[in-house]
Amino acid sequence: MDGQPKILDRSPELFPYSLDAQSDSVSFIRLDRADYERASFLDARILTPRANPHPMPWPRVAASIESAGLAERCGYLFHIGHVGSTLLSRLIGAHPQAFALREPMILRQLAQHQGESAARPGAWTEPEFDARVEGCVKLLSRTFAAQQRAVVKATSFVSELAQRLMSRPAAPAAAMMFVSPETYLATILGGPNSRQEAKVLTRSRLRRLHRRIGHDAWRLESFSEGEALALGWACEAAALAEAALTAGGRILRIDFDRFLADPAALLQSTLRHFDIDATTSDVNAILEGPDMIRYSKAPEYAYDAALRREILDQARADHGAEIKRGLDWLERAVAQFAPVAQAVSFALPG
Repeated sequence: MDGQPKILDRSPELFPYSLDAQSDSVSFIRLDRADYERASFLDARILTPRANPHPMPWPRVAASIESAGLAERCGYLFHIGHVGSTLLSRLIGAHPQAFALREPMILRQLAQHQGESAARPGAWTEPEFDARVEGCVKLLSRTFAAQQRAVVKATSFVSELAQRLMSRPAAPAAAMMFVSPETYLATILGGPNSRQEAKVLTRSRLRRLHRRIGHDAWRLESFSEGEALALGWACEAAALAEAALTAGGRILRIDFDRFLADPAALLQSTLRHFDIDATTSDVNAILEGPDMIRYSKAPEYAYDAALRREILDQARADHGAEIKRGLDWLERAVAQFAPVAQAVSFALPG
């Protein structure tokens, strides 16, 4: 990038990489179509010497958004984590009428500012914070082609922002991905990296669930690993359930196990939910591509539904007792707290 961007336009070439709360500025990096297609995460992992962030003060950003006449027209893909959302995002992005963005860091920052009062600058009133949310959504709605629809896959904890996003006047559509609590626990226990990630997230998830139920019901040190994972499922599913109540019919619920059982039907339903005209031949061509047989977060590795089943079955054999502890904890929490009961009803209706 040669100097700072002078103006924003309808192209996503200048990507809003991050929001600096202290300086009240947005940093942009230059990305082309191939950069977006490759990226599993639009965060620090996309930084290169060529993609060097350049900050722009918020008043200048807001003026440029207004000058360009940008509109909110993106859809969202929310999820609880480790439920195939990156795969679905890649499949959506394979359609020429879709522009898929995966886990933009700026949405994570907005979610953190909303959830942590200490993180939000004192100068930001509620209307000012909402203006920054609106501006960032308009920036993420830009596409390379006029007929495209931007579909933004959020990071799991951005679900805390989902209700605000789904309540906006633009009335966006969203897909929400999940699996059953038992499958979720087996998924996390089946991988050392996911187990470590879950440990790091447990404290913040406990804090978020406590905020949702209205008081501190549990102590972190009392949890076994399975119970902590069940807490994670409850936290993330409760956030989705709350947003779904706001959005009503604009939500498409997707159980990843059901998706894998009939990917063609559910991919077509998902694309149409985002007003993308997908024919049966379009969907079949997408599914015959490489995405269904590669690990979506690192496509250099082979991974498919059969390997996933093997990993889950092994995790159930190795960690059955811990899975049961987690499910028992969840059953008790459902009986005690309405938000947890709503999470289970959202993911396991009937």
